[in-house]
Amino acid sequence: MRFGLSSALCATLAVGVSALPFPRPAAPSGLLERAGNSRTTVTDLEIGGDLRGLSPGSTRYLRREDLLALPQVTYTVSDDSNFTGPTEISGVLLEDLLPALAKAPDTDMVVAVCDDQYHAHYPHSYVSVHHPLLVLKINGQTSERWPKDAEGLGLDIGPYLISHAEFKPAFKMLSHEDQAQIPWGVIRLEFRNEAALLEAIAPSPRFANDTAVQNGYRIAQQNCLRCHNSGPEGGLQAHHPWLVLAAWATASPEHFAKYVRFPKAENPNAQMHPNPAYDDATLRALTAYFQSFLSPSQEQR
Repeated sequence: MRFGLSSALCATLAVGVSALPFPRPAAPSGLLERAGNSRTTVTDLEIGGDLRGLSPGSTRYLRREDLLALPQVTYTVSDDSNFTGPTEISGVLLEDLLPALAKAPDTDMVVAVCDDQYHAHYPHSYVSVHHPLLVLKINGQTSERWPKDAEGLGLDIGPYLISHAEFKPAFKMLSHEDQAQIPWGVIRLEFRNEAALLEAIAPSPRFANDTAVQNGYRIAQQNCLRCHNSGPEGGLQAHHPWLVLAAWATASPEHFAKYVRFPKAENPNAQMHPNPAYDDATLRALTAYFQSFLSPSQEQR
């Protein structure tokens, strides 16, 4: 399951900047100019959003051969749950793709979109601390020879995935700890203005001094936004938009909190990832955050 995935970690929560465990290659140049206007093979990586030199919303396609021609970094990862043991991975750092592809690399974030519409979010604070890598090879092999999913379902984890050399949580908000964003089945990278994207899930200014709502907002950025959408922003895997979550949190706060912690205990058919480590304070913060979307003040948003 892809529940180690998406992050919208706030800069105020990031703790330091870790050093890369390998030499940093030069940023690629001319990559966007080599991109095609249509997909020619399943291994073409779709890119979109705010691309350098193109109109907003443009889409292009990068061949895997062009990505493999870029400077690569390689390391052995031992803490990625997508693999059953120590695994060699190589590819291109997201922080090097940003200046090559994004219209505004200093303010744009990267969003990885998976084939099941799971979204992983990489704001600058996450990228600078964790140095996520767009994986092009596993154990020296391209995606046709990659192992299947680690859960034993026999699913392909390509054509792309994202991992790290090593992941050490950079922050803890109540009982929510910084989570590794390690999606597999990645088919698209979007380059999006970070502030504009997060505005879609930002609580009303009325709640600026409400600690519970603000804590819930920061947690929802990294956790809920991966599978749930607010309008065009966020994942579509769950099929339950932001305002539906808000309605659930408002109509039955106790049920909402129990569902977030242990979904299958409330609904045996639930597909949502459980959050057993979330304590009562964390669940109250998430509940208060989602309730804020149905308060009268939201009419003025």
